[in-house]
Formats: sequence, structure tokens, C-alpha cells
Amino acid sequence: MSKQHFLFLPVFLTLFSLSAIAQEEDGLGTEVVNIVKPYTPTISDAFKVKQTPVLNDSVTTQKKEVTYEIFSVPVASTFTPAKGKAETVERAKPEKVFDNYATLGFGNYTSILGELYSNFEISRTDNAGFYLRHNSAQGDVDDVRLETKYYDTQLDAHYTSRQRYVSYNLEAGANHQLFNWYGLPEQLDGAPDDFVFGIDPQQSYYGGYLGGTISTEDSFFEKVSATVRYTGDAFSSSELSARIQPEFQFNATDFALTLEADVDYLSGSFDKGYAMSRGIDYSWLNLGILPSLVYINEDLSLSLGVAAYAGLDLENSETELFLYPKINASYRLVDEFIMLYAGADGGLDQNRYFDFKEENPFVSPTLWVAPTSRLYEGFGGIKGKITNSVGYNLRASYGKDEGRALFQSNPYVGMSTDFEPFEYENSFGVTYDDINTLSLFGELKVALSEGFTLGVKGEYFSYETDSQQEAWNLPELTASLFSNFDITEQLYGGASLFYVGERKDLLQDFTPFSGPITQIVTLEGYLDANVHLGYKVNERLNFFLKGSNLLGDSYEKWVNYPVLGIQGLLGATYKFDW
Repeated sequence: MSKQHFLFLPVFLTLFSLSAIAQEEDGLGTEVVNIVKPYTPTISDAFKVKQTPVLNDSVTTQKKEVTYEIFSVPVASTFTPAKGKAETVERAKPEKVFDNYATLGFGNYTSILGELYSNFEISRTDNAGFYLRHNSAQGDVDDVRLETKYYDTQLDAHYTSRQRYVSYNLEAGANHQLFNWYGLPEQLDGAPDDFVFGIDPQQSYYGGYLGGTISTEDSFFEKVSATVRYTGDAFSSSELSARIQPEFQFNATDFALTLEADVDYLSGSFDKGYAMSRGIDYSWLNLGILPSLVYINEDLSLSLGVAAYAGLDLENSETELFLYPKINASYRLVDEFIMLYAGADGGLDQNRYFDFKEENPFVSPTLWVAPTSRLYEGFGGIKGKITNSVGYNLRASYGKDEGRALFQSNPYVGMSTDFEPFEYENSFGVTYDDINTLSLFGELKVALSEGFTLGVKGEYFSYETDSQQEAWNLPELTASLFSNFDITEQLYGGASLFYVGERKDLLQDFTPFSGPITQIVTLEGYLDANVHLGYKVNERLNFFLKGSNLLGDSYEKWVNYPVLGIQGLLGATYKFDW
């Protein structure tokens, strides 16, 4: 029963008693009255005390510090746990790394491949080594009347030191190459054997270089590299080049200022010109400075710079100033899967006799050597990964070059025993032209496992020339496919496929009786397939088999110069320590 009922009960009894007395006094009749009223409870408002009461006690109770101790009592137990056995993990045997190796191989066309690499650890920070390589073939190409043998021998040495705050590397080398100008024109198809066999088409190149790099840590001076190179041949040609490139970097809060310099000197001479003309001398000095601001954060990389060059033609006492863009930007859009990049580039590239003969060994020692000014090249693209094992790269570019070097067949001037062996339209000269180039590039790489990789790339070119009829000997399309794979733990291999599209060259006949005659010829595109297989006998000895130009196509990389057919090479590599 609620409190309200207890309070109501006395009041009810009192009223009932009074009523009874009154009835007795008045003599009235008995009547029952029921009073019904619903109970409506109410809740009083509560008020929060907003002040903390202050105690005025004169004695303040302090908390007594409690100290306790634990008494350990040994408990005897007869339980003996079973001994656990650690799980074993199969560990791969580390591969032995050797400091030296030697390779020797033999193939058809009496071809020989030899390599020897050796590295010596002088101390914990210093080491030195050398690399010797020889590649040659003595066989002849079918339907070619002159010898087609060649050999290429290169010796390189290095010394490296890595200290705490500074590192430096010294390099030196020498090379000797032999090639033959065997690409005789159609005009000599009916020439007597005595005359043709009397031509000595051999050309020998030799030279050497000395260079090095010094780099530092925790300093505004980043590094400096320098190279001095000499090139000569069997026809008294000579060329000396020297180049030094220092680099500096000044770091700020959000960006870095980089400063590069470029000093490039070149001097050379040819004993005589083509077709009994006088000799050629050339001398160039290019001075450049390349400042740039670099900003890098988690997703954005930006470099804004310029390249200013002064080109000095020392032979003719002429000077020209150049200014080029140096802009690069990349933005990571989606982690490693999508990255956008773009920029604009340019520069003053010094051509060299050494570079010309490396690209085309059948050039004549009668070249005019001059630099190429890359006014600009704007580019943009996207690269990244489709999956963790598939990567891609797509790029488009457009640029303009002033004085781009083009290989062009030297003219036919007749038959004479007084001519040099390269003056029968069987050698190449260099001509220069202003060229606009549009390029589209695509690349795809697949790495399904550590034992299998596959890649394919291709590039399309469109050229617009100024004074020349065509961009001589430049292809419109190049493509390649390469793969490396492991068949078993001992057997491995690889394959490559190269395609070069059509090129055009200009044939000229300057004989006195026929007069000047020119003809544009088109060299067909070619496909070159190569395969190599290797077998690991043990950690030291490997056997290998290489096949080149397996399609057997004696295509012409240069006009009138068919290449060797199917080539095979069998050899072995042995690794060792001294």
C-alpha cells in the first residue's frame, strides 16, 4: 500500500466517526457516500548544486599509507611437462658470389667470344678490377666479293673507394676494332676480279679513355665527373675530347636548388676528304650552366630549370648562344598503379667521330663533325602497374632539332686504283638538317615469377625535314620483344625479337660521263630473332648456347651491307676466386 493510502485512512476514520455521532444526535438515516478521484502523482524539480562545499573542520583526515609484502612459499609438484620440438624451416642455400669469371665460346663463321672479368678487394673500402672482352667473326657473307671479317676488342679497368664522406671512382680503357667496307655498289658487279680483289677494304679503329667521378655526402657539392677520350684509325684520323660536369645542390625547407655545369671540348682532324678533296679539321668548345628548382613530396615530383649554353666554333672563330627548357613533373595518381608525367627538355649535344663509328662502323674517315641543338622536346605520358606483376608505360613527344646528324651513302665517283678503299660508294658520310619529330612509345613488362619475365615495347616516328628529301636511315617504326625464363634449377634461357622498319637512303652517281644522278632507295624492314640457353653444372661452371638471326634473313642494316645469316655459338663460363 502506498503512503498516500496511509495518510488518507485517518482522515477517513475521523470523518466517519463525526458522521456517526451526528446521525445519533439528529436521528438521521444511514447513507453511504463514495468519493472517487484519480491519483495524479507529480515530481518536484531538482536543482543541481553548482558549488563544492567547503569543509571547515580543524582536523584533516589523511590517507594512511599501506605497506605490504609477498611471502613466496615453494610448492612441491610432481608434474613434468613434455619437451617441445621446434619447428624446422627449410633454408635456401645462399648462392656463392665469385669475384671473377671467364667466358669462352666458338661458333660458325669462325666466330669467337671471349670475356675475362676480375675484381680485387684491396681493403674494406677500396677495390679494383678489369674487364677484357673480344668478339670476332672470320666468315664471309654470301654473294659478297670482299672480305667481311670483323673483330672488336675492349679492355677496361677501374678503381673504387668508398669512404665515410667521400667516394671516388677511376676508370681507364683501350679498344681496337677492325671492319671492312665490303658493301660495293651495283656499278661494280661486272668489274674484273683483279680490280675488285685489289681493293683493301680494311679499316682499323683504336683509342682509349681516362675518366672518374668524385661524390660527397652532407655537402652542397654533390659530385663531379670528367672524361678524356682519344680516337684514331688506320687513315691518320684523330680526335681528342674532354668533358667535365660538376653538380651542386642547396637544400631549403620545401625545395632544393640544383646547379650543374658542363664544359665539353672536342678537337679532331681527317687526313683527307672524300674523292680527293682536302682534309678536314674541326674544334668545338661548349660551355653550359643548368640551374633548376626541385620539389618533391609524397605524390608530386617537380623540377623547373633551364640550360644555357655558349657554343664556340674554334676552327672558324664563331660563337652562338642557346637557351633550352629543363622541366620535369610527375604525379602519383593511384599509388603505384597510375602515375602521370610530362615535361620539356632540350640541350646542346656534341657529336663525335667516336659516336659515329660506334653506331655505323662503315663511315668514311672524311666527316664534318658538329654539334646538334635540341631546341625542345615536349613529352607526356602515363605509367604504372596494371597488377603487381604487370607494368606499363605510354608516352608521346614532339620536338625540334637543329643540325641533326643523318647517315647518308657517299656518292659513286667511278673506278680507279688511285681511289681510297672507301671511295666506291661503299661508305657513309654525315649530313645535317633541321628535323621535327613526333614520337609515340609504348611498353609492357610482365613478371609472373622470379623465373619468368616478358617485355614488349615499340615506338613510332614521324619526321619533317627542312632541306633534305627524307630523314635518311631513320626508321619509322622500331619494336622489340624479350623474355627470360628458368626451365629447371639448372636449365635457363631467354629469347629476343627485334624489328626495325623501312629506312631510306640517297644514292648519287657523280661520274664524269653519266653526270649527277640521284636515286632514293628504300631498305626493307627486318626482323632479327635471337635465343640463348644455359645449363648450370654447379655454382662455378655454366654451359651456354646462343643463336642469332635465326630467321636466316641476310637483311641490309645499311644499304649494300647484308649481314651474316643464321649464327650459332657454344661456350662456357667459369667463376672463380684468385
